[in-house]
Amino acid sequence: MSDGGQLDILLITGQSGAGKSVALRTLEDSGWYCVDNIPAVLLADLVQRIGRGIGAPLAIGVDTRSATAEGGGMGALPGQVDALRLAGHTVRALFLEARPEVLARRFSETRRPHPLHDDARSLAETIALERAQLAEVAALAHHIDSSDAGTGQLAGWVRDFAGTPAGHFNVLFQSFGFKYGTPLGMDLVFDVRCLRNPHYDPALRPQSGRDAGVAAFLAADPTVQAMRRDIAGFLATWLPRYRDEPRSYLTVGIGCTGGRHRSVWLAERLAEDCADSATVQTRHRDIGRVST
Repeated sequence: MSDGGQLDILLITGQSGAGKSVALRTLEDSGWYCVDNIPAVLLADLVQRIGRGIGAPLAIGVDTRSATAEGGGMGALPGQVDALRLAGHTVRALFLEARPEVLARRFSETRRPHPLHDDARSLAETIALERAQLAEVAALAHHIDSSDAGTGQLAGWVRDFAGTPAGHFNVLFQSFGFKYGTPLGMDLVFDVRCLRNPHYDPALRPQSGRDAGVAAFLAADPTVQAMRRDIAGFLATWLPRYRDEPRSYLTVGIGCTGGRHRSVWLAERLAEDCADSATVQTRHRDIGRVST
């Protein structure tokens, strides 16, 4: 938010099925205050009511669903934008669009009706009607064609236009023992049972991968270090792609036999290796189990 209570406002509009929901989710994940489906005629009133207290840039979704019986509909938007700018707010508009055949395919695949669906019109005619209704609004905005873009690519374009960095990205490294079952909700799982097991050293058996004795045992093994480098290298290559999917969380499972020694130590080390590229956490499901 700029000085004096003035706001940075980004209007998200465009054709149904072109990616407006992706744009709003992307901005929300990046710290914007987002509001969707606001009648265009109420836009200036909304900003006046909520704007001063939100403490963040404001993204507002407006589209053909916003037409009201009180008049104006999308035709009211240009006047509302002028009013906001006269009040000192910075207002930009982003128009999401796609080729008619792409929009038709998307509605067919999701089996959702178009917001302007009418039994008297075909889907192609409805898409053309909506485009015509949005013509005046489209002239005010920067355009993004999502026809050939995946969700991650579209999110990146929206962030670039908005001038905002990627949102929060958290990676959880969870150690576990395969003998107790694989945890639910793992996005990636690495099996490290092939490594030398401290369990067979009577002095190390009661310890865990967080203790100095087990840590020294594993750190001194070239095979263990090679496993660490390989997994860390994989994550260094692919974590940016997971971040751009877009997503906020990734859970990486590291499993050994009992979930007490090798997997714990590697989960801790991998969290260190990835600390510069994500917010990292560790969780050790089976560290408290002592097997004989």
